[in-house]
Amino acid sequence: MEELKRIAVLTSGGDSPGMNAAIRAVVKTGLYYGMEVYGVYRGYHGMVNDLIQPLGREDVKYSLPLGGTILKSARSKEFMTYEGRKKAYENLKKHEIDALIVIGGDGTFAGAKTFMNEFDFPVIGLPGTIDNDLYGTDYTIGYDTAVNTVVSAVDKLRDTAYSHDMLFIVEVMGRDAGFIALRSGLASGSGKILIPETKTCTEELLDRLRERISRDETSAIIIVSEGDDFGGAMEVKKIVNEKFPDYNTRVTILGHIQRGGSPSAFDRILASGLGYQAVKGLTEGRSGVMVGSVNRKIVFVPFEKSIKHHNKINVELKNIAEILSM
Repeated sequence: MEELKRIAVLTSGGDSPGMNAAIRAVVKTGLYYGMEVYGVYRGYHGMVNDLIQPLGREDVKYSLPLGGTILKSARSKEFMTYEGRKKAYENLKKHEIDALIVIGGDGTFAGAKTFMNEFDFPVIGLPGTIDNDLYGTDYTIGYDTAVNTVVSAVDKLRDTAYSHDMLFIVEVMGRDAGFIALRSGLASGSGKILIPETKTCTEELLDRLRERISRDETSAIIIVSEGDDFGGAMEVKKIVNEKFPDYNTRVTILGHIQRGGSPSAFDRILASGLGYQAVKGLTEGRSGVMVGSVNRKIVFVPFEKSIKHHNKINVELKNIAEILSM
């Protein structure tokens, strides 16, 4: 790869806390290596529509503690077509940009892989998603903050649950992956955790509630991942109400608050390190890879692997959560 003079960075897909820390790291590392750095606003939509502007130290000066993404994110149907990607390529070349760093999830990487192959353009990815389901990294940017957000919310709900003898069924994000539900459930001492990776047994859930009632424990918390085979928190509530009509049951769907908020120290450090390594990787001629962290060591995983495979949950953690919730 020829010497890089200009690089660009974008965020795509759902926002996650720490994306701004990653952008900041890319900008500052790029400047350190003598490059000019450009920001692509609104993801691939911005590439297609030439929403590309220079980024300097002042642009990222106060971005480290900010949630969301200062570059914004948007869907782009046009980028899904060859004609749209060609426009995006022409816009990058118009600004004399030599390489691209994309921050997002598997959909972001799938688009990057196609774009890279079609136009022989260097691209490196950073794992930015609260779901923590990307293969090739122990943790994704934003996951730790999302778990802490859920734990904080559940701790508050527990106060009301105890005061009013309530059962709270809390739905968290995780359409295809139960990482947030599992870790937040364990950390908050939830009575039951329902996730997509394991089939939920109705009788097992009801038996757990019967045990609590027999011990005169009239308040409890159940964490449900939105993708659980039960169908979500509202479906769980229906079953509970049918069997235990006297139980004071409430549903709380935490929704998008899990994506927002100031990133945790862990996410800031992770995002900063991965952002630095992405730029460094480009200078070393790397392309078509996601930068990850496995066993506290930096790894570069081909897009193809990070897209096709997904992280698996730690079954032992689920067993621990089950035992400690009894």
